[in-house]
Amino acid sequence: MSIASGLRGRHLTRRLVQLYAGLTLYGVSSALLVRGALGLEPWGVLHQGLAGKTGLTIGVVSIVVGAVVLLLWIPIRQRPGLGTVSNVFVIGLAMDGTLALVPDADALAVRVPLLVLGIVLNGVATGLYIAARFGPGPRDGLMTGLHRLTGRSIRLVRTALEVAVVATGFLLGGSVGVGTVLYALAIGPLAQFFLRRFAIPEPGAGTTAVPPPAAPAAPGPEHGTGGAPATGSPAVVPESPEGSILRR
Repeated sequence: MSIASGLRGRHLTRRLVQLYAGLTLYGVSSALLVRGALGLEPWGVLHQGLAGKTGLTIGVVSIVVGAVVLLLWIPIRQRPGLGTVSNVFVIGLAMDGTLALVPDADALAVRVPLLVLGIVLNGVATGLYIAARFGPGPRDGLMTGLHRLTGRSIRLVRTALEVAVVATGFLLGGSVGVGTVLYALAIGPLAQFFLRRFAIPEPGAGTTAVPPPAAPAAPGPEHGTGGAPATGSPAVVPESPEGSILRR
């Protein structure tokens, strides 16, 4: 997929709205996890650790890391889409904007709801931007590219990447806790659920229903599908980057 290749066909306006609403909401949800201070998603742990060491905001670090990961697509011959490039910038900006508006919370009675709300909104956001079909984020594209090059399973590649990310982030001072575990357990089922709700039919393409998610195997995702054909379901091919994103 090239950056311009997705800018055609029916439902373009809806797809663009879903893409940018999803990416913005993803940044908001990540910020709520930070304010909850009970553990972040894997890449959030790394971003927070790097932010603490560099003095940059966590949103700026997210943008820088996303850009670096996108450069790693070149040797593995991955091609970005509009959603890939937008992912780099929109999530980080939305995250910093939300952190500027939402104050720190000390009471556990506030932090727990922030954690739960952040995880649920992250699932909504993931369903929105994946269903828009503008390409995977840089981190997910790295995963699917390594899967293609090495022949290893998506589950194994994702697990290896995210264990390395969490371990590095933790050593740098990133927050790992009960929220990290809850995110890992909940995000797959939530993303699958909301992907169905925000599905946009693609006329003329083979459609594939999204089956119930398998059990999670990694500390947590950034952000497979398969099953019997179903009318009106999104055209998410099992071996495509979008399909691989939701494989748990």
